[in-house]
Parts: sequence; C-alpha cells; structure tokens
Amino acid sequence: MVIEIAVLVVEVGPGCWAAVGCVVYAGDVAGLRASGTLTGDHLAAHQPLRTQVRRPTGAMSLRGASLHNLRDVDVDLPTGVLTVVTGVAGSGKSSLIRGVLPRGFPDVVVVDQATTRGSRRSNSATYTGMLDTIRKVFAKANGVKPALFSANSEGACPECGGLGIIYTDLGTLEPMHSTCEVCGGRRYTDEVLGYTLRGASIADVLEMSVTAALAFFTDRAERPVAATLAAMADVGIGYLTLGQPLSTLSGGERQRLKLAVELAAPAAVYVLDEPTSGLHMADVDRLILLLDRFVDAGSTVIVIEHNLDVISRADHVLDLGPGAGSEGGTVVFSGPPAELLHCAPSLTGRALAARHGILAPA
Repeated sequence: MVIEIAVLVVEVGPGCWAAVGCVVYAGDVAGLRASGTLTGDHLAAHQPLRTQVRRPTGAMSLRGASLHNLRDVDVDLPTGVLTVVTGVAGSGKSSLIRGVLPRGFPDVVVVDQATTRGSRRSNSATYTGMLDTIRKVFAKANGVKPALFSANSEGACPECGGLGIIYTDLGTLEPMHSTCEVCGGRRYTDEVLGYTLRGASIADVLEMSVTAALAFFTDRAERPVAATLAAMADVGIGYLTLGQPLSTLSGGERQRLKLAVELAAPAAVYVLDEPTSGLHMADVDRLILLLDRFVDAGSTVIVIEHNLDVISRADHVLDLGPGAGSEGGTVVFSGPPAELLHCAPSLTGRALAARHGILAPA
C-alpha cells in the first residue's frame, strides 16, 4: 500500500462530501496508525481469509478462449458464489471476463467505471429515474402539471434554461461558468419553487442527500423513490445529493450508482471491473458486504480485482498469468483463496500469503 511508504501523510475528513473540510491528521505513518482516524484504524485491519466457502449451484463453461493474449483457455466459472479474477495487469483478465464471457452468456450484467451517459443536465435523480416519480408526487400534491417540476421544461428558470449555471464562451479557452443570478442556482422559476411537498420545494428535495431523502419519502406513492434511495445507501453513496451532477462523480461513485440501478431489478450474473479503484478502505469493507448480499440473494458475482481484501473474501479465485502480455493468458490457479496461498507460480498467491502472515511456497 502506497500510504505505508509515505514520508508525510495528510488525511482530510472525517468523512465525505458534507462531512469533509478538515485536516484530521498530518504526520508520519507510525503516527497515523495511532491517530484513531478512519484511515489509521484501517491500516492494520484486513479482511480475514474466507475458509468456509459457499457451494456453487452450477458453472458457466468457457472453452478455447483465445481473445488477445488468451491461450486457448478452458475454464469453468462457478455460479451462485463470489468469484474474483486476479492476475497482473495485462494477464488477460478483462479479455476473458469482459470479452469472452458475455459472448457465451449475453445476459451477464457488466458494471464498470465508464462514464455514465447523460448531458450536463443529468444528475443522480434523473439517471436513476427517481425524478419522474418525484415530479408526479409534487404535481398531485399541488394540483398542477408534472412538467412544471422539470428543469428541462415549463418550470425552468428562463435565464439559465434550468441549468442553474450561466456558461460564457471564451473562444479558444475553457468556457467560464457562474451561478445564475436570477434563480440563484436553484434552476426553477419562483412560481415552481412556491409549490411544496411537506414543506419542501422541488429544489429543496434535489439538495437533499440520499440519506435525508430516504427519511423524507415515506408515503405509499413514493415507494419507488424510497427503494432506489435505499439501494443507493446500500452501495455506500448515501452522501450524494439527488441533484448531484453526474459530471462531478468519481469513477467509483459512478460504478456504485450503476449498481444501485441494477439492484432495482436483480440480475443472475454480475461482472464488476475493479470496483475498489478510488475507494477508501472503509468503502472496500462496505463493498464486500454488498457483494455478499448479492450472492446470498441468489446472484452470481464475478469481480476483476487486485485488492487483497476482496480476494480474501472470495469463494473462488481464478488467477491468470503468470505474467503480462505474451507472458500471460493462461490459468495459473482456480480454486478457493485458502489454497491460492500455496500456489507457488501465482504472484497473487504470494501477495495474499504475505498479507495473512503465511510463508509463501518457494
């Protein structure tokens, strides 16, 4: 871990978004371990190795996989469990799982960190589909049309067109943007902001965090909204606001937002591509709990990952390699993580053994 070799560590927190803005620690790594901060506490806390693995319900068989550097690979991916696909960068993991697997099993749902589709108007509420229901609820409560509560339609501030921001073109330079002086960045006309639901305007709702909105939308007609909010909280993005622009989300946040949408209609097989990228260790712990929930609910989960905590909690590990490029493309190991520790040719196995204080085989 890079933190452990740092000369100076500065931790900002104590949490994320609304709970940030303070330097909670600055000093060396030894001091960080004793600081009691979220990062300090997690430096010495590792996920235990799973020794009692879940029993597969079947298998997805791939035969003769030869995409890119894969060398005529035959593999059986167990269903009904958590499988982690490992190996050094360029070993063939993505070629096998994101390239070959969906060809044979097209119903696989792939969740990655690619940019979510949408314009500069897109936000958490529009991407998840919640805003449609929210507009209807506001319209019914006030006896008006749902279109009034769309910042892209009749209710939009005429000055900024419902963006809340004024963009100024500077020719060859990056456009300059400033908060709209007419609506104050709230995107709607004064008339629309005068309509409320239990004392909150549509702009107030969009400024709510997921956690706050979950406590707000409790009526029977609002159950679809509450279900989506609960899914977002489950994947660890309860701090996002409903009006959070997609352009401001990190790769990890976009991936978890996609996961929240998928939770509304569970799939048989999920593939996640390096879901821990950009996540704090505390968020990794939360992610592992979520993956276990997917499996316990009957789904098959396949994760392409380097994180040793995620690998430790797998039911099955498929390690590709032994190296990258022309030196990879073969199956080095297939089995439970406790056995991977003793696989001498596996670089992943050696790293996992070191993590758990076990002498790796020569």
